[in-house]
Amino acid sequence: MKRLLYLVRPTFVLALLAALVAACGSTPSYDDKDSAEKLYADARDDLSAGSYDRAIKTLEKVEGRAAGTLLAQQAQLELAYAYWRTGERAQAQSTLDRFIKLHPSSPALDYAMYLKGLVHFNDNLGILSSISRQDISERDQQASRDAYQAFKQLVDQFPNSKYAADARLRMDYIVNALAQYELHVARYYYRRGAYVAAANRAQQALREYQQTPSIEEALYILAQSYDKLGLEQLRDDADRVLKQNYPDSRFLREGLRRPDTPWWQFW
Repeated sequence: MKRLLYLVRPTFVLALLAALVAACGSTPSYDDKDSAEKLYADARDDLSAGSYDRAIKTLEKVEGRAAGTLLAQQAQLELAYAYWRTGERAQAQSTLDRFIKLHPSSPALDYAMYLKGLVHFNDNLGILSSISRQDISERDQQASRDAYQAFKQLVDQFPNSKYAADARLRMDYIVNALAQYELHVARYYYRRGAYVAAANRAQQALREYQQTPSIEEALYILAQSYDKLGLEQLRDDADRVLKQNYPDSRFLREGLRRPDTPWWQFW
């Protein structure tokens, strides 16, 4: 999965630089060593060095001292980014929500929406995970849904944004991961003999994630659950749909994956 490149829209930066140049012609109301411009430059150095905690303290000062200026807006975005990198998701979220509410015409609005999606996006969620073996049922699915909504808002409102292509990829990733989560739960119920619950979760996957690869297994679990419940007509219907759409389905040959196989691992 492509990692975030720390970017800010060039047009916004140009406007900010113009404002800073204009500010050089006036006498600041505080010592130059403590000016908002210098503090901002120091914060940028800290961000580049990965000193996010120190950058947060400095950016909070910049936002207060430069209130009502482009510099304050930029500091607000940098602050949200720093919060995110330190794992302070709630702080990052509230900072971005405030930015979006106060600056609806900002040229950096698409970046704010993109960053809002990243705040919620779980890099370890889904079939691309190669490190974490944490059970998917222990993970925060609501965060993934919130990330999807943020990316969708970006794509809908700014379809030509430089961040839109990556947002679309992440949206597809989230949908596939959420579909896999439903199958994980359905599989869990099926193996424990809770066939009604397994059928319900398989049906939910079929309703909500029709364009994902998970449909194949969802149909199999549904047919097998109906079979265990003695619902022969429903079993035959699900089985027929599975065979028509996936005539070479490996589930028809092998059944469900082994219980000890991580849900995201296919080999």
